[in-house]
Amino acid sequence: QVQFVESGGGLVQSGGSLRLSCAASGRNISKYDTAWYRQGPGKQREWIAIIKASGPTTYVDPVKGRFSVSRDHVKNEMYLQMLNLKPEDTAIYYCNFIPLRGSGWGQGTQVTVST
Repeated sequence: QVQFVESGGGLVQSGGSLRLSCAASGRNISKYDTAWYRQGPGKQREWIAIIKASGPTTYVDPVKGRFSVSRDHVKNEMYLQMLNLKPEDTAIYYCNFIPLRGSGWGQGTQVTVST
């Protein structure tokens, strides 16, 4: 079973940047479509960025043009570069397959954007 470990979150001011990392173990994730998800305060977890096994990426409108997802096939890791962060980006960020494949969720990494 794949395990995901997210890191790189923190507290930043509005307009700042962060780069999140997702380390996967147990399976080569490059063979699958994977995604970054986030769960804001009082909200449900939702996907925000997808990277397909073949390479194309898809983003939800609120992050389009500011976030960029990538993968390192050798390290079996996925990344989320976040630019021009806004307070509404405050959330716990997770990585996983999409669609989900029965793997559990990691602990996530907290991103807090202050005004």
